[in-house]
Amino acid sequence: MNRYERPPLAAGEAEIEYLDGDIRVLRPGAFVRCAATGVPIPLEELRYWNVDLQEPYASYHAKLQRMGMKLAK
Repeated sequence: MNRYERPPLAAGEAEIEYLDGDIRVLRPGAFVRCAATGVPIPLEELRYWNVDLQEPYASYHAKLQRMGMKLAK
């Protein structure tokens, strides 16, 4: 491995602490599960979470779904 290659990611689910505008990896892993849908979210694609509930979401649709809101069509 040269200095430009990334070290391999740990396989399995990560444990994350969700902060305001950032995350802290407590246990390395490749993904977290969406709290609303249960789908795996690769860490590099994680964009939505709730700090108070400490939950990740796959999309803003999933976050609204988890909050009990419906999208207008």
